[in-house]
Amino acid sequence: MAPAATSGGASLPRGFSVFVSFPDLLFIFEFIFGGLVWILVASSKVPCPLTQGWVMFVSVFCFVATTVMFFLYFIGAHGGDASWIPLDVSYHLIAALFYLSASVLEAFATISLKRISENGERFKYYQENISAVVFAFVATLIYVIHAVFSLFRWKAS
Repeated sequence: MAPAATSGGASLPRGFSVFVSFPDLLFIFEFIFGGLVWILVASSKVPCPLTQGWVMFVSVFCFVATTVMFFLYFIGAHGGDASWIPLDVSYHLIAALFYLSASVLEAFATISLKRISENGERFKYYQENISAVVFAFVATLIYVIHAVFSLFRWKAS
């Protein structure tokens, strides 16, 4: 009987196949929506520094970690090693949990900002925070989808 690592056909992509293989195609959407969260939170007023600090940490951390993983997959640093598949699953599960917590905290901060946004300038920041909440939840969903399909790939390997 062959070991589990060599019996499946699922493997991590390398080179340009990262752009066309699923779930690795989701890296692009993780960049886009994570970057939008980062930009919107950075440009808005901060009614709750502690909660929005966590949102900034999560968005920057996930953006940088996703960039590093994407680059490593692109150059083929994994070399076909099956031990990278659990790393892929672990990262995307952790990123999904981080983004879920950040989404909830950003929604809380936005609700807090709504209570004090009576003049026009604050309403602009309120709208930016609403956009950040929406994009954070979309990023959460994308990371969850990537994690689930990475789990399927792990099971197939």
